[in-house]
Amino acid sequence: MTLRCATTAFILATSLASVAVAQQPSKPAAPAAPNALAPAKPAATPAKPAATAAAPAAAAGDAQPTLLGQYGDWGAYTASPGGNKVCFALAKPKTTTLEPAGRTRGPSYLFVSTRPIDKVKNEVSVIIGYPFKSTSDATAEIGPAKFAMYTQNDGAWIKNVAEEARMVDAMRKGADLTVRGTSGRGTQSTDQYSLKGLAQALDKIEQECK
Repeated sequence: MTLRCATTAFILATSLASVAVAQQPSKPAAPAAPNALAPAKPAATPAKPAATAAAPAAAAGDAQPTLLGQYGDWGAYTASPGGNKVCFALAKPKTTTLEPAGRTRGPSYLFVSTRPIDKVKNEVSVIIGYPFKSTSDATAEIGPAKFAMYTQNDGAWIKNVAEEARMVDAMRKGADLTVRGTSGRGTQSTDQYSLKGLAQALDKIEQECK
């Protein structure tokens, strides 16, 4: 696995509790983006911890995300942290299960992001809402296909970068994606994301971040 970004600079959305967008009453509301940026993918054995979604959004400067469109359960966004344009599709899980029951966690999100300056296209990442168990992998399942995800702090990225294009293709064609992970406290989470609208959201961000 190689480092996907030259730095561990934040890359996606910044402070955004909700997106103020005029929509028809019959349309679903756009998903709320996280209150800070998602991290760039770290190396397998980084010398220093990578920045995570819990870090202050101010580190990226003024990069308020703009909603490009809402497509089913996915929102397409663009932002310019540090003056560098990024585009990403974002969704929240439709269902979540925690074992043992009663444990708490922060919000979780699934991203597919494109960063032209880093020559990165359709990078899949997850913010899980808790610190992962050290050295543990998460898994992403789309129908019969299963993908291992490298974890660090509260983020996860596909472990085998060579499989990322196949994963995104499966996401485009699939109905849902399930992410399973284990927290540092031993809590096991299962998040199921709807993939309805993802293909259209990816087409939109590809057009925006050519």
